[in-house]
Amino acid sequence: MIRYIPNALTLLNLLCGCVATIYAVNNNFIAAALFVFLGIFFDFFDGFAARKLNAQSNLGLQLDSLADMVTSGLVPGIVMFKLLEIVESDWGEIDFSTDNYLPIIPLLGLAITLASAYRLANFNIDTEQQTFFKGLPTPANALLILSLPLILEFQNNDVINALILNKWFLIGLTIFSCWILNSNLKLFALKFKDYSFKTNASRYIFLILCIVLLIVLHFAAIPIIILLYLGMSILDNLTTK
Repeated sequence: MIRYIPNALTLLNLLCGCVATIYAVNNNFIAAALFVFLGIFFDFFDGFAARKLNAQSNLGLQLDSLADMVTSGLVPGIVMFKLLEIVESDWGEIDFSTDNYLPIIPLLGLAITLASAYRLANFNIDTEQQTFFKGLPTPANALLILSLPLILEFQNNDVINALILNKWFLIGLTIFSCWILNSNLKLFALKFKDYSFKTNASRYIFLILCIVLLIVLHFAAIPIIILLYLGMSILDNLTTK
């Protein structure tokens, strides 16, 4: 029975992604974000449980990517589609009937879903990404996209709100998201082989800064944390070389 625990956690991740999808389609971004956060929590602990219980398998690897495809791929694509639809109604549309139309330009948001699928498929066949990631992991990218409606809802800053509700910012972020997901940039993984500070200095410093930023800036800290992660990884690569 023990060997089924990691896969059960992965299925809980998938369930959270399915529920988040329903909420995102119905414009309930807060609930969608909550279930994405919960899904990412299960996503972290399924791998942790698999390593601790020595229950790693090819089935678990494939199942994990399928769950991530929904929670960290489909949901952020839908959220970006909805945000683009909100900020500009005059995009042009495909009119199927008087009450059923499909806006064209907001469909660009679904490029995040396509880029996430490509990354996850590539990750499964890449044998190098054991101690590091190439490109931004899909859960981190999902957090970046889902942070936008949370910032709008809870931060109440006119300057930040105006930036997020700018259609060119959203389009630019979509393009950046698709690129960074599949870039060759090496990013350190938050996997600890031991707990010594010497061998995990970057990880400990990053986690401490994350806690401080979240306490001070709340949801607005998430985009900064993603940029910090990218910057520290680049610096770590330069230092290693």
